[in-house]
Amino acid sequence: MPHNSKSVCIIDDDKMYINLISKIIKLKKLSENVIIFNNGKEALNYFINSVEDIEDQNVPQVIFLDLNMPIMDGWQFLREFEKIKDKISKKIDLYVVSSSIDNRDVDRAKSSKVVLDYLVKPIAIEDFEKILE
Repeated sequence: MPHNSKSVCIIDDDKMYINLISKIIKLKKLSENVIIFNNGKEALNYFINSVEDIEDQNVPQVIFLDLNMPIMDGWQFLREFEKIKDKISKKIDLYVVSSSIDNRDVDRAKSSKVVLDYLVKPIAIEDFEKILE
């Protein structure tokens, strides 16, 4: 069953993970569009530009954010995204996705006002289906 969300955003530098997740989302028809960024800086620039777009047409409804990336990591992205999220009119569900099972990372991520949940890699197909249904 196709998801009613128009787009999903993956912010991650792991190309194999990105390819796998993109294929799952497309094969299962969980989203019409997948937007991919290889680091937090690229993604942040995209969202800053989206704030300036009055209609928020290109803003994804779901973000999967990795923590460990070059240039701008997930923690830095979260800090900056918190500053602009209220300027985006669309509801965005942001999930931190990491291979870290360190409770300090989990607690830190969940303490952010923009993070809906913390998911540990690898994420099961069923979890993607629940999130994107």
